[in-house]
Amino acid sequence: MSQSLSRRRLLGAAAAAGAAGTLAVPGAAAAGGGGSLHRVPRDQISVQLYTLRNQLSIDLEASLEELAEIGYTRVEHAGFVGRTAAQFRAALDAAGLRATSGHVGIPQPFNADTWKRALEDAAIVGNRFIVHPYFGAGPNGPIRDAAVYRAFARDLNRAGELARRAGLSFGYHNHQNEFFRQSGTDVTGFDILTSETDPRLMHLEVDLFWAFRGASDPVDLIRRHRGRIRQVHVKDLNENGSFADPGAGLIDFGRIFERSREAGLVEYIVERDDAGSPPRTPADALVTAKVGYDYLAGLRF
Repeated sequence: MSQSLSRRRLLGAAAAAGAAGTLAVPGAAAAGGGGSLHRVPRDQISVQLYTLRNQLSIDLEASLEELAEIGYTRVEHAGFVGRTAAQFRAALDAAGLRATSGHVGIPQPFNADTWKRALEDAAIVGNRFIVHPYFGAGPNGPIRDAAVYRAFARDLNRAGELARRAGLSFGYHNHQNEFFRQSGTDVTGFDILTSETDPRLMHLEVDLFWAFRGASDPVDLIRRHRGRIRQVHVKDLNENGSFADPGAGLIDFGRIFERSREAGLVEYIVERDDAGSPPRTPADALVTAKVGYDYLAGLRF
């Protein structure tokens, strides 16, 4: 594959990064402590393809094959890399992968017909989940108006109902903006979105990195939203507050995943926003994908 890593470089870099991550994460170190240990089911490990966006643009088919060789059986897409839904599905099928989840923004202002077309594409690709990827910022920065969040929550319910009718589970993916307090109160945007949406129509896909950046402990989120957190983005935080490969940063994922059943978790999605961006190369995102998969497959908690 052009500009891809050689197999030796990929495996060597992943092994080195994985070893560093084991030292950094208390949850991984706990594996030697005895007792009943749990693990992340391998068939529930996924990767957000936004992580590999630059590499996919170079060679979609070969990059998907690399992910399958790493061990992935499922992915979460963020667009179709310039293909139609049918063409993207064909590339996935050829690699032996399933796109169980996809990031698709609901129309703003909400338009039911536009959203139905997105749901039709999701069915073609084979999605089980369809997730709204981003909200909470306006032209002047983070939204701090509770009325804006309440109006958006109504649209999320409308989108979730249409997704339910189409046989899909609709989710919401957070960043850090949602954790700002709204309209001079102690209520955050996340509070509004979770309290004013129907849990039957919208589950949560908690991005663990952005939750920490928003000063919200994911364990507290699990306690408040039992059974509603069906997906997580496994994205690590370095000492400078930026991104790290899963297991190489500061987040104790084991502590969070001890509560997987309470959360309702069925999908653990590897992600790093800058995995293939300068000064890293596009192919370096494949290293992140391998480090993340191996870390989750080896984690005991």
